[in-house]
Amino acid sequence: MIRVLVAEDQAAVRSGLVLILRSAADIEVVGEAADGEEAVARARELRPDLVLMDVQMPHLDGVSATRQVVAEGLADVLVLTTFDLDEYVFGALRAGAAGFLLKNTEAKDLLAAVRTIARGEGLIAPAVTRRLIAEFAAPATAARGENAPDPAVLDSLTRREREVLSCIGEGLSNAEIAGRLAMAEATVKTHVSRLLGKLELRSRVQAAVLAQELGV
Repeated sequence: MIRVLVAEDQAAVRSGLVLILRSAADIEVVGEAADGEEAVARARELRPDLVLMDVQMPHLDGVSATRQVVAEGLADVLVLTTFDLDEYVFGALRAGAAGFLLKNTEAKDLLAAVRTIARGEGLIAPAVTRRLIAEFAAPATAARGENAPDPAVLDSLTRREREVLSCIGEGLSNAEIAGRLAMAEATVKTHVSRLLGKLELRSRVQAAVLAQELGV
């Protein structure tokens, strides 16, 4: 079972999300939260596998809540957002979110996203995600100036790990990377795990953003 905590301040929207999630036999909604502070507190209490986190919430926004949940290793976070919240999307990715969904996502796609993240894939395969990562990475790098990533951070990676990082930056899944690089999917997972550790990244999506920023 995939244990999910739903954090959304609009009661009607939250109820709808819970209804969709409970329609799946392999997903269990273990709790709900109406604001960011409650989301963090409930994550500490319940230790779910995944937090479905809205971005705009009272008391503590979803980006800040995501940062706390990920930093404490409480759960993976799947962020809910809309196209007109660009800065929140990028902030959520850098905070360690495993991925994000648009609020108008179809029910079947929401369930698929939860399962994808539960497998450790990170939600970076959909075209919309690739487009958003590519769009926000370059402006964010320019805006940060001297705080932009140093290409030297890649020096610790092997040639194969760099190749895998490049594929992650394109939004490829482990299966797709395995096909492109002619290796077993289990080997890809090992490379992903190692490069995340070497780069001190908390999620696969952060690796995708870094790859975009550095032009890997």
